[in-house]
This record gives sequence, C-alpha cells and structure tokens, in this order.
Amino acid sequence: MKLQEHCLTCIYDQTKRVCELLHVNTKQAHAIDLLAHQHIKAFDMNQTPPHNAAPLYEAMAELLNVGDLYAEFKKASSEKAKAFLPFCKNKIQNSQNKLFEATKTAVAGNVIDLAAVMLYDLEEELEKIYHTPFAIDDFKALEQQLARTQTLVYLADNAGEEIFDKLYIQTIKELYQNIEVYYFVRGRPIINDLTCKDALASGMDDVAVIVDSGVPTPGLAMEFMNENARVIFERAECIISKGMGNYECLGETKGLPIFFLFKVKCNVVARAVGAQLGNIICKRGI
Repeated sequence: MKLQEHCLTCIYDQTKRVCELLHVNTKQAHAIDLLAHQHIKAFDMNQTPPHNAAPLYEAMAELLNVGDLYAEFKKASSEKAKAFLPFCKNKIQNSQNKLFEATKTAVAGNVIDLAAVMLYDLEEELEKIYHTPFAIDDFKALEQQLARTQTLVYLADNAGEEIFDKLYIQTIKELYQNIEVYYFVRGRPIINDLTCKDALASGMDDVAVIVDSGVPTPGLAMEFMNENARVIFERAECIISKGMGNYECLGETKGLPIFFLFKVKCNVVARAVGAQLGNIICKRGI
C-alpha cells in the first residue's frame, strides 16, 4: 500500500506523541520537529508508510539516545491486557465455535495501539468486538486453511496484543494438534511493535516458536527478512497477519496463504481495504 498524503500528517503526529510520552525538553522537541520535517519532505510516495516511517523513528531514537522509545509503554500495555485474560478465556471456552471466538479475541487485542489516532477503552472495546460482525469476513476460509496447515506463521503487531495472540494460538493448537506455530516479531524496537524481548516476557515461547524476522519496519517488509525467517515464511501453509502495518506492507502481495486480522484505525487503510473506520476485518490475501 503506497504512502498517501494523509499518512504524512499521521506520521508527523506520531513524532509529537513520542515527545509527549517521553516528556522531552523544549530543545529536544524542537530538534525532533526539525528531524521530522526533513524526513517527511524526503518520503517516497511509491513506498509503503512503514518503509518511510522506520528511518524517521530510528533517527528519533538516536537523537534522544534511547534504544527503545516505547519500552515502558509496551510493558504497561501488556500488563493492562493481562487483566482481561479471564474474561477472554471464558468467552472462548463457552463459545459454540472456539476458533471464531478466539479469532475475535485476537482482533480485540488489536485495539491496543499507542501509535493509533483513535483512543480506546479496552474493556468496552473487548465486549463490543465480541458482538460485532467482521465487515470483511473470510473466517470460513481461514478455518478451512488451518485444517490443512502444518506450519503456521503468525505475524505479530503491537505490544499488549501478544497476550491475546497467545490465547488465540493456544486455541488453534488445541483444535489442530499437528500445527507448528512460528511467531514473527520485529528485528529491533520500532514504535510499540513487538520484539523478541517483549514476546519472551509474555511467555509466548510456551505456545509458539518466536522468530526474530530481522525486519526493522513497523510492518513486515518482506525484503528485510533474514534468511531464517524467510525459509519458515515461504514454507508456511497459512499466515495470520495482525494489524494495519502488516497489511500496509503485504496487502497487495499476491499468492500468499495469508489472512489479515485488524481493526481499521485510519481512513487511508479503510479506503484500501474497502471498509469503514472502526470496522474489524478478517480478510484473505489476494
């Protein structure tokens, strides 16, 4: 998905949010503002938003001498999510279709996004999403694909979501016992996206093989995958992709056995996917 004019404002606003969250001083805020304008002016409109944004976020981290801009906020997101595990487990266990309810649980986790424009109340969103139909509903196709899958690649998104992802993966492995799950995370800290460290802290390795994809962008840009990740990715019979960033990078890639799960949080993605702001999506790849 190519960068759009509206994306420029969104990315710029994200730099302002970093300043607010980290309580930077006036001098630092001014330096980041200049940095943002320099990068945005040089953005390539033929590339995806994650491709363009990554170098800017890396430059901000270097300027502030911070290895992981969102470290504390990622921890807070994961801790908040854990409080809702009993509620989500109950929803799945009491459902007539556990896989469907677990898929909804994974999408519900996608509301945890410090980088998104839309604010959220997690408890309210969780309850709402369980009662909200998918605006694009390829769940049946996903269910059929999982039934013939041995290698499942699961593309992680934001910190906090892994708590819900873990429940989803547990349900998948309970229903399809021959599946091996590989949980792909980012190669380095970028915004609030999951890294190996974050996934390990939440015990994801109890249910899946955590894979450092090597990708430095806030969305899985395939050309940046390391060799180990690429081999696993290419042999997967099914790929579950969480979040808008992964959709922005892979939504126009043909021939992948991929299913996109996310909540639509911006108008650019809404137009690209053919949905409305706030819709939840379970979309098969092209």
